[in-house]
Amino acid sequence: MINKEKFSFIEEKMKEYKNYSMLNYHVLEGMADWVRVIDKEGTIIYANKTMKESLGQDLEGRKCYEAIGKIRPCTFCITERSIATGDIVQKEEIVGDRVFSVKSSPVADSEGNIYAAVEVFRDVTRERKLEREIKQKNKKMSKDLGFAKTLQRKILPQRGVYRNIKIDFLYKPCEMLSGDMFDIFYIDDKHIGIYISDVAGHGITASMMTMFVRQTMRAIKEEIKNPGKTLTELHKRFIDLDLDDDKYFTMFYGVINTETNEFRYSNAGHNCVPILFNEKEIKLLKIRGFPISYIFKEIKYKENSINLNKGDEILFYTDGITEIQNKSKKEFGIERVIEVIEKGTTNVIKRLEKEVNKFNWGTQDDDLAVVLIEVME
Repeated sequence: MINKEKFSFIEEKMKEYKNYSMLNYHVLEGMADWVRVIDKEGTIIYANKTMKESLGQDLEGRKCYEAIGKIRPCTFCITERSIATGDIVQKEEIVGDRVFSVKSSPVADSEGNIYAAVEVFRDVTRERKLEREIKQKNKKMSKDLGFAKTLQRKILPQRGVYRNIKIDFLYKPCEMLSGDMFDIFYIDDKHIGIYISDVAGHGITASMMTMFVRQTMRAIKEEIKNPGKTLTELHKRFIDLDLDDDKYFTMFYGVINTETNEFRYSNAGHNCVPILFNEKEIKLLKIRGFPISYIFKEIKYKENSINLNKGDEILFYTDGITEIQNKSKKEFGIERVIEVIEKGTTNVIKRLEKEVNKFNWGTQDDDLAVVLIEVME
């Protein structure tokens, strides 16, 4: 027989259990999420107040799939899986015009035997709607970026011969759009202009700046034929844009007289010094100048000039090639560019690309542009 003391203890524990059960019940009834318990036969044995208010008071005793408007069991039943494996299983379910994230957890008796599963429905309709809207906007943005990329490549000069000057190039943006830009154009019957420019940063903002550079250079090419004065005017027009102080770019610009082969050039802070070479010598076209930025309101750029001969070539480039790093974090550097040239003056662009690809370790972090011109006669 159970003595009074032990009976009192058991009675107290039963009260605690009932109070605990009632507490659990009230918690489930007060939840904003839908909650239901389903037995091994797929029958609902409990549904909380929130779920009943949304789907009807007669949920208990119905099949789980019928209660959410389906005519047959789900192809993938998370409750069946949860009862069979004892795992917590999750999926998304559409009920009417709402989307729910449903999580099924096993329910076991005191001996550890699983006899049912509890499903919690969390409404994620708003989140999924926002995701769809973001995907649609991203899709449109991606399409717009693709168009901008195509347009940016279309405005690059054509490979080939411009009077007595042959041009070839290598162009690789690190993103869809580039801040590196180059151009070659006719100024008049005997002058050709060529520049390479590197806008700070890359992506959309930098690419928009390259459009300004291209349009401005082509607008003033016939007004001002001196490279130094051209860069001074370009700086003036840039200042008139009244942009943020962190916007700036560098440029090396030169003008070739195709009758005399005189090459006059000027530099606006472009630290990648062009390399003049032929079968006999290699020479750097050094000249100083400040970047085109808001540091100074007025700048006058200096000029140098040299006479080119048949067979002379000039390699223009941006720091995207010299600053590429290998596994040991060493940069490719101008020294390796010169080494490629020293090994032969033919197919320089292709050989340079091959060496860079072999040297590079990891992803390309900066835009890359290399332009090669050759004097044909």
